[in-house]
Formats: sequence, C-alpha cells, structure tokens
Amino acid sequence: MLYVLSLLGGIALLTLGGEALVRGAVSGAERLGVSALFTGLVIVGFGTSAPELVVSINAALDNKPDIAIGNVVGSNIGNIMLILGLCALIYPLTTRLEALKRDGLVMLLATLLFIVLGLSGTLGRFDAVLFMAGLVGYLVWAYLSERQGVPNVDLQADATAPATRPLSTPWIVAGVVGGLALLIGGSQLLLYGAVGLAESAGISEAVIGLTIVAVGTSLPELAVSLVAAIRRHADVAVGNILGSNIFNLLGILGVSAFLQPLTLVDRMIVFDQWVMLGSAVILLVFLYTGLRLSRPEGAILLLGYAAYVVASFTVLA
Repeated sequence: MLYVLSLLGGIALLTLGGEALVRGAVSGAERLGVSALFTGLVIVGFGTSAPELVVSINAALDNKPDIAIGNVVGSNIGNIMLILGLCALIYPLTTRLEALKRDGLVMLLATLLFIVLGLSGTLGRFDAVLFMAGLVGYLVWAYLSERQGVPNVDLQADATAPATRPLSTPWIVAGVVGGLALLIGGSQLLLYGAVGLAESAGISEAVIGLTIVAVGTSLPELAVSLVAAIRRHADVAVGNILGSNIFNLLGILGVSAFLQPLTLVDRMIVFDQWVMLGSAVILLVFLYTGLRLSRPEGAILLLGYAAYVVASFTVLA
C-alpha cells in the first residue's frame, strides 16, 4: 500500500510541476528574447533531467552500474519512443530546420560517442571528461547560435496561453524553481514505489534500470512535454526531449563515470544501445520529412516502445 500511495503521490506532483515549469519557462523565454526551443533545451530539458542525475550518481556511488547506465539508456529510449510518441498523438509536433541541424545532430553524435566509448565494456574517467567537454561545447554552440539571430518562434501559440501564462519576473522564477522542485520530488516518490514493487517481484537491476527506473525518472519530461503539446508549444516539447537526451548522455554519464567507472552489462552492448541509436535515427528521419512528427509517426514510436518493453521483460529478462 505504501508503494502504491507513493506512485499516486508522485504522479500528482509531476502533473503540477510540469504545468508550473512550462508556464514559467515560456514566459521567461518571451521576456529574455530567446526562442522557446532554446528554453526547452536548457531550462526545461536539462532541469527535468535532474532526477536522472540524482539516481545515476547514487547508483554509481553504490556500485550499481546496471542502474546508473540503464537509467540513462532507458530514459533516452523512452523520451523518444514513449514521450514524443504520446505527444504527437495529442498534437502533431513541429520543429525548425535550424534546430535539427544543431540539436538533432548533437543528440545523434552523443549517442554514437557513447557506443564507441562503451565498446571496451567500461566507461572510465577519461571517457567522462570527453562527455563533459562535449556538453560544454554544445552549450556554447547553442547559446551563440541563438544570439546570432536564429528566428524566434511565435509564443502566442494558442488563444488561452496569454491569460494563463505568468508574466511578472517573480512568477516566472516561482514557476521554474517551484516546478522543478515538484518534478524532482514527484519523480523520487514515484521511483520509491515503482522500484519497491519491482524488487519484490524479483526483477534484475538491469531490467529495472532500463525500464521502471528510466520511465520513472523520465516522468518530468513526460509531464512537461505533454503540457507543452496540449498548449501547442511544440518547440518546447521537442526541445525538452532533445536537450534531455543530450544532457543524459554527456552530462549525467559524464559526472557518474567520473565519480565511479561504470561497467556495461552484455545485454546493453548487444541490444539496448542499438535501440537507443535506432530510435534517435528514426526520430530525426521523421522530423526531417516535413519538419513535423505526425500522429501516425507517433503511433509507430509508441508501438516500437511497447515491443521494446515486452522484449525486456520476456526474451531479454
């Protein structure tokens, strides 16, 4: 009963946090004169990855590399196939070619870097430095490209947004900070319940990390992206996922592997990392064809994720 109550409480906090964060982030983008996409990448995308960061660092320090790495790999798979799939079913997602050339490319390169560095079976401190250097380079590139006049997006995306969006600076700060706090707290509550139920059923740490923990820590991204899709802020929804996936690989794995070298399990090398790469490639192909993610394409992503979860708990368990 305690685990079930934790799950329900976590979902409630995630819903409230997602609403508050999207309102504050979009208003902040408007006042600062930067695009909603950049806000989604930096403030929302990286901020909602805080649960993954906490979980992976704790798992690394506790000598549980299966959860530390599985959390990141599983989150990236879920972010694309589950979250963007659901968002596209609610409302087709559009993006800009400039964003795909920068953020989509970096996400793909970060995924390839993980695969190459992981061929040895271990991610050490030198690998961690490469990850973190890549993250710094990406942030500088993203900031400079935004400052050099990348066209801003229309934040007046739906008629109800101006009436519900906080406009004053205190409300913006409260929305972003308070939203992140609710998201982190909610994800921890949900994780406690989900992992407790899973361990009582005798599921392996690798499967827990790749599925239950990954989905649990990705719920902030799910909450934010769903709210953004419902409010027709497609750039925030897409930018949130691209930014989160980049930060998961370069930031979270970088910090975790620097604190404690991480060993990859065989199934991750043989199967899961290729699913992560495949989902990234499919997403970019879908977005490049018309600069949008349609409802049928969203359904394909969801079906792919369902097949991946079934395989994780049956064939690969």
